[in-house]
Amino acid sequence: MHDNLSPAPDLPAHELKAPSRTRWLILGLLFIAAVLNYIDRNVLAILAPTIQKDIGLDDTQYSRILSAFLATYTIAYFFSGRIVDKLGSRLSMTLFIGWWSLSNALTALARGPLSMGFYRSLLGLGEAGGWTASPKAIQEWFPVSERGMGVGIYAMGGTVGAMVAPLVVIPIAAATSWRWAFVVTGAVGFVWLIPWLFLNRNATYAEPAVVPSEAKESEWELWSSVLKQPAVWRFMLARLLTDSVWYFYLFWMPKYLHDDRGLSQEQLKIMWVVFLMADIGFVLGGFLSGKLIERGTAAPAARLWIMLASAALVPLSPLVALAPSWQLAIAVGSIVALAHCAWMSNLTALVVDIIPSRVMATTFGVIAAGSAVGGMLMNEVVSGTVESHSYTPTFFLMALMHPLAIALLWRYRHSAVQA
Repeated sequence: MHDNLSPAPDLPAHELKAPSRTRWLILGLLFIAAVLNYIDRNVLAILAPTIQKDIGLDDTQYSRILSAFLATYTIAYFFSGRIVDKLGSRLSMTLFIGWWSLSNALTALARGPLSMGFYRSLLGLGEAGGWTASPKAIQEWFPVSERGMGVGIYAMGGTVGAMVAPLVVIPIAAATSWRWAFVVTGAVGFVWLIPWLFLNRNATYAEPAVVPSEAKESEWELWSSVLKQPAVWRFMLARLLTDSVWYFYLFWMPKYLHDDRGLSQEQLKIMWVVFLMADIGFVLGGFLSGKLIERGTAAPAARLWIMLASAALVPLSPLVALAPSWQLAIAVGSIVALAHCAWMSNLTALVVDIIPSRVMATTFGVIAAGSAVGGMLMNEVVSGTVESHSYTPTFFLMALMHPLAIALLWRYRHSAVQA
């Protein structure tokens, strides 16, 4: 892969094929996989008070277990994409969801902080791969005009999973035990594999795994070509900046509403509105860029115009802290969540559009590692700011991230990274 950018080429011959109807079944399975991904990672958090009491975990040990998951999750992002490019979406997703489902089920065997941390570390290794294999599947099954919407639909499975996880996990634990909650949720992943392996065959736009010009390229040369590309680092930095906003609203918004706005634990259920708007943003963002493409706008430009509109809405974030009522704060927060998720579906589709197929997942994994790093840095900054000042400065900080990121990426609206 060269270090320069040039105008996007015409569609290759394989992109001119008529799309298969099977693509919608594949997309449905990717959505369910995202739901399972978030359910499995949230079982521990949902049942944390019971588990801590049962196996003797203090808050520090619990925090380190979460950090162990994030550490392996970040590392796996770097390398899972290479596995996807080598094996394709069918086999790689089979490997990843099988791995993380087994790891989740094995968590039932934990007897203390070390074993719990070990099993959650294994979970992190598998779960990252789900997010590098999914865009590869979109590239293999969907035409360019539908990729943004496809990404948006499967990506919203994460927020759906976060919403339904308590509704699934708590009744299982109440009827059996916390250990069986891990076993049951892990087992569902193996059921998912049956339709996946049956349906995901002969992808419409899949390219050969190896072509003659690539046969002599070593792993070192491939990784070097990816990491030397300035676009990769720009996209990684964009993910680091903007995903920190999503993690902030996901992890800190409920606490803000409780601490500063006085909402009770029961009232915090109102966060479903924010998640619903996020889901709408995922699909709406992809839909709008798809419409622009159908009207003749180049795919990268279409993605970036919608991202620009999103970046203009996210700076409303400070109004959450300045709003006179918690209801208005929720309304503004919902707009920010919608805008971010519209941004996210198009950012992912943009990577799929401009990165060559043979290294798309490898490159996507490197870029997506910025997300996890951004989440960890955000937690450190926000916790320190809240303790020393208040939540208000953090909402102003979140307003800056998307404008900075669009400035980094705007140059790629008429470009493709060349292989």
